[in-house]
Amino acid sequence: MSLSIRPARPDEAGLVLDFIKALAEYERLAHEVSATETEIAEALFGANPRAFCDIAEWDGEPAGFAVWFYTYSTFSGRHGIWLEDLFVHPHFRGKGIGKALIAALARRCVDEGLPRLAWWVLNWNEPSRVFYRSIGAKAQDEWTVKRLDGDALRRLAGEG
Repeated sequence: MSLSIRPARPDEAGLVLDFIKALAEYERLAHEVSATETEIAEALFGANPRAFCDIAEWDGEPAGFAVWFYTYSTFSGRHGIWLEDLFVHPHFRGKGIGKALIAALARRCVDEGLPRLAWWVLNWNEPSRVFYRSIGAKAQDEWTVKRLDGDALRRLAGEG
């Protein structure tokens, strides 16, 4: 059995979208997925990509993915990586695939001199929370996530 991690290819926007939908189903958020294959292709492979995707293959079969992008810390004056999505199909879990995807991003951080790799995890997702603790990730409980979207976003934008 072999595991490989590689960048997603431009002809795999549909595969990436399938992973996104599977993740959304697992997270009980399938109703929130509105992305199209065209939008995924443009975001990941367009003229100026701002997001990136790694694919994990187990014996040549797509088993999981990680979508990520660069962040910036004004305090450190350096970039970091934000892991937006990580998902491994259930029948491939327990083989170290999720850890390998995160380790590949950690390696990228080290190689590029980036001081941090960060992500969110849903509070109810205890299996993932246990896994993340096992690799040394620490909860950042002093921060509260805020989001502005929909009507509130449009309303505020109209005030500018």
